[in-house]
Amino acid sequence: MRLIFLGVPGAGKSTQGAALSSQWQIPHISMDDICRQEIAKETSFGLKVKPYIERGDLVPDDFLLNIIRQRLNHASAQQGWILDGFPGNLSQVKLLDQLLLGIQAKDHNASSKQLYDQVFSFYVPIDISLQRLLQRSRLDDTRDNIYKRIEIYHEHSASLIQYYRQQNCLSMINGDRSVEMVTQFLQDSVAKSYLTANKKI
Repeated sequence: MRLIFLGVPGAGKSTQGAALSSQWQIPHISMDDICRQEIAKETSFGLKVKPYIERGDLVPDDFLLNIIRQRLNHASAQQGWILDGFPGNLSQVKLLDQLLLGIQAKDHNASSKQLYDQVFSFYVPIDISLQRLLQRSRLDDTRDNIYKRIEIYHEHSASLIQYYRQQNCLSMINGDRSVEMVTQFLQDSVAKSYLTANKKI
């Protein structure tokens, strides 16, 4: 199962990604978590992205693509993955599609040209997003940074949603509900998608 999670910061992507990753035994590739882990370890990647994260800015595409490439090519991702926080704009969509096409070309057992199974776009009111992020108590989760990250997401979200809607793989999710309700919605949507795909074969 290959899933892409879109949505504003604080919409619940990481919570759901971690839960489904544990249940399905596939990696949850969260760009936010990866960046923060690398910053904490003071790796060369972490030092590069730290200024962007602290300012609430977008991390440059080429920085992220190398990490994405490593994670998606890892043995643990061969049975599926949950990609959280990437792509964040149309240029990243193109980079991801090219990367997935390259991975698929190497897989002689690939039976479909479909690069991913579903894209879920999480949405919550801004005040809920702000409240959730402030409760995390991270140093860079200031009100100004949070608003900036939300604003940046909304600048690109319309084109992202339109693109994936045209691919007939987009589902919108109201993240302002209990964790259990959102998890059930995801599981039902994925199950329905899986059954539909199998009927076509």
